[in-house]
Amino acid sequence: MENKNLMRIVEEKAQVWLSGKYDNDTKAQVRSMLKENSKELMDAFYKYLEFGTGGLRGVMGAGTNRMNIYTVGMATQGLSNYLLKQFGNLDRQISVAIAYDSRNNSRLFAETAAKIFSANHFRVYLFESLRPTPELSFAIRQLKCQSGVVITASHNPKEYNGFKAYWDDGGQIISPHDENIIKEVQKIKSIEEVRFNGPDENIKILGEPFDKKYINKVKTLSLSPEIIKRNKDLKIVYTPIHGSGVKLVPEALRKFGFTNIINVPEQDIIDGNFPTVKSPNPEEPAALSMAIEKAKEVNADLVMATDPDADRVGIAVKNQDNEFILLNGNQTAVLLIYYLLTKWEEKGKLTGKEYIVKTIVTTDLLNEIADKFKVEHFEVLTGFKYIADIIRKNERKKRFIAGGEESYGYLAGEFVRDKDAVISCALIAEVAAWAADQEKSLYDLLLHIYYEFGLYKEQLINIIKKGKSGAEEIQQIMEDFRNNPPETINDSPVMMVHDFLKQKSFDMISHLRYDITLPKSNVLQFILKDGSKISVRPSGTEPKIKFYFGVKEEFKDRNDFGTLNSLLDERIREIVRSLNIEAG
Repeated sequence: MENKNLMRIVEEKAQVWLSGKYDNDTKAQVRSMLKENSKELMDAFYKYLEFGTGGLRGVMGAGTNRMNIYTVGMATQGLSNYLLKQFGNLDRQISVAIAYDSRNNSRLFAETAAKIFSANHFRVYLFESLRPTPELSFAIRQLKCQSGVVITASHNPKEYNGFKAYWDDGGQIISPHDENIIKEVQKIKSIEEVRFNGPDENIKILGEPFDKKYINKVKTLSLSPEIIKRNKDLKIVYTPIHGSGVKLVPEALRKFGFTNIINVPEQDIIDGNFPTVKSPNPEEPAALSMAIEKAKEVNADLVMATDPDADRVGIAVKNQDNEFILLNGNQTAVLLIYYLLTKWEEKGKLTGKEYIVKTIVTTDLLNEIADKFKVEHFEVLTGFKYIADIIRKNERKKRFIAGGEESYGYLAGEFVRDKDAVISCALIAEVAAWAADQEKSLYDLLLHIYYEFGLYKEQLINIIKKGKSGAEEIQQIMEDFRNNPPETINDSPVMMVHDFLKQKSFDMISHLRYDITLPKSNVLQFILKDGSKISVRPSGTEPKIKFYFGVKEEFKDRNDFGTLNSLLDERIREIVRSLNIEAG
């Protein structure tokens, strides 16, 4: 009966789209769904798109649960209404910045948002063509905007697009603003309430002169210009995977002083269908396969690939057998932050007021490194917006050096407030030059770090559950783990359970409870007696539940690396088996 009632509501919502002021193509899509595919109709209309860890994101198409000019329009109008409430007494015109990536419809959605902001009498700064997401964050701060929007679905498959909103500090919108914006959007009962057609005179186009300001600022982060001079011919293969890093990442590398940048011509083509990859996600090995082939061909030293909006970067390096291997996001974060802290110490820049930030599912090795350099470290919920929030709270009191998350996003410096692959690519290349100056590869440097701090190994497993039924399955998995936490995992007792939804930590031995001060989030963590850590959370942007595994072992003999690495791989496999998890 419940499903029948929901279908009736869904069909009524679809009929509204047929009778309202929607374009003919949209109405044709709705008619087709009503006639032929009840499941597709259900997925398209059973709910409204909501802001998650990455803002508004979904499959493109007709429907309230799809990305289209109408859902974008309602989100933009809701954001506009909220900005008018928050900044209505401003002594100048409210201003917003808009950027977009290479995805299909990104330009259309960006122009739609620009027109709506303009109709609400805002000053709008719209980039002339696709640009990296971090440049949008930079623009908000540089131009003193009250908000900003980037049209992107980051690394999602080609069917997706998204609407990511930012606040006046250049960081993604967080609570309470995100929840309040949703309330404003929900107040809009009809697209007739959306002001779609604002005047062009309120819209200013940003182009190459602004790019130069951004790149010049990125250059200020370089800590080893003399080392780069000695290693400027380092062979770097870079691919934007058809996305917005195509221009500015090579430009940043050249600005740092690197001269031997090799592209992958087929992937320099801007194309929202991402024709050379199944998914434009640098977390997936297949996304870097063409770049690695190019690197083998030219005998390169380093491979880097960015996602469509150029906020994430994946890298490949040569191992001891001179074969290219992919590093995961934790390993790249370790290399980057170890280098930055080393150089800050060498230059006498550490005063006791510096800090780094990582997410709760990112390797604990970063904490160990920070402790060595006597640098404070913060842990935040998953989502780079929480790293930006820490920077905002500590502004002018403490100095942010760098932050990172296991999902291939990193940031150095404070002039951008989101993960930045332009900055990251330039600095990763600088780390490679630093290693080369010591006659080491990045792989050698990573082993050196492991030898100093211990061998840490992490793995992520995604279980995909699509649609309404999938969302219900994910919810049930979380409820089962929360209500019946395992006492042992892989024959190792569970010592501590962190429940970020209940904001409580449970000591399974003493049965004591401790408060968690981070915001509520549907995340569970299990800490085992052998030091292993398992984290479970639903994705905020994709139809999947994520399992994060972290294991570690002392590393006393460099010759034992292969054996220890295999041991930790097997430990993760045993944990996965004991939890009966199958990757999706």
